[in-house]
Amino acid sequence: MFQSQLLDVSGKATDIVTWVSLGAIAVLVIALVLICIFNKKYTTTEIAYAGVCLAASFALSFIKVSPVQYGGSITLASFVPLLIYSYKCGAVKGTIAGLIFGLFNFISNPYILTPLTFILDYLLAFASIGLMGFAPKLGKLSLTAKVAIGTVIVYVARFIFHLISGFIYFAEDSIWANIPTPNMFVYSLIYQCIYLPADCVICVGVLIALAKTKTLDKLFNIMTPKQKKQIEEVAATQDVAEK
Repeated sequence: MFQSQLLDVSGKATDIVTWVSLGAIAVLVIALVLICIFNKKYTTTEIAYAGVCLAASFALSFIKVSPVQYGGSITLASFVPLLIYSYKCGAVKGTIAGLIFGLFNFISNPYILTPLTFILDYLLAFASIGLMGFAPKLGKLSLTAKVAIGTVIVYVARFIFHLISGFIYFAEDSIWANIPTPNMFVYSLIYQCIYLPADCVICVGVLIALAKTKTLDKLFNIMTPKQKKQIEEVAATQDVAEK
């Protein structure tokens, strides 16, 4: 009886949040266009690359294995395109792209228990992609080390948000497996550990491979506007002259 009521509440909440998500995506897209036109914080090139990376991440998210129910899955490095975008374009732009990616993921397979679990699972967890934007500031470490550390930081933040959401979910007695413990925190911890570490390892492995083969350098060079390239070349020439 309780489980049936819980599913009814979840269904109603999911329907409401689905429409809110569609509206949020529309607002974000319009906001990005307006910022590009009037503020110049976004260039048209950056928005174009954001769209390409979002499309690539969203497509990769469908290539997955789902060892757990209700959303948990191991994907084919679906975070990698947006992690690359966040590393190149910065934390703020990476966060916005992550939010849109989270909303796309929700709309493609909508399921929540409460609006709070939606915020944790689809907004904050995916917005953590923006943390990769701080990786370039990790001192004199190699590009390989920076992208690896940045990815781990993103997944640790994502893990924490999903862990809290799972705690709320299992607190409502929505138990999906006969795990021999009454502790809802343990349920959530086990649930996240089944898929998130594996997803993280795949992303780290792909990014390390791209960095080692110099593919990342080429991608970053392509994503750099011509004007910025000229400024960087002049700065590099001056550094050489001073030395």
